[in-house]
Amino acid sequence: MNEFIVRSCHAGDCSEILRLIRELAVYEKLENHVIATEDQLREHLFGSSPRAEALLAERQGRAVGFALYFTTFSTFRGQPGIYLEDLFVEPDHRGRGVGKQLLGEVARIAVERGCGRLEWSVLTWNRPAIGFYESLGARPLNDWIMYRLDEEPLRSMGQGRREVTTNDQDIP
Repeated sequence: MNEFIVRSCHAGDCSEILRLIRELAVYEKLENHVIATEDQLREHLFGSSPRAEALLAERQGRAVGFALYFTTFSTFRGQPGIYLEDLFVEPDHRGRGVGKQLLGEVARIAVERGCGRLEWSVLTWNRPAIGFYESLGARPLNDWIMYRLDEEPLRSMGQGRREVTTNDQDIP
């Protein structure tokens, strides 16, 4: 009998989700970047227009891991996909199949929803995670570089409509 259960989250889980997000940030040495609040999680996971979903792994009623994911779309495939934003298992519970159960449930959801792919990113230094993912048959996409706009560059780019001039580069 498995000592862990994986279940969908509900609004009452937001404090536990945030606790696990903070633990993940400590592990990734990014704890100063966590600005999320329980209210934000409640709104974006369970509000009138949810933007993401989450699963919890529990042992004896205590959350020990989570997966947070959202729907994407592939124009080339013409199908939805799922992007796994975060997968985290507390250090004391690693190596027991919890991460595999969480990832397996996200994969099951993707298949059930007719998704053509499940994707995620991993920090280049996180060799244990890379080894885990590759042991499951996942492969790195070495031809792609992730880009991000946030904070001031995002606000600047998002200010109103911008007139296109002949000096702008064409984007393929």
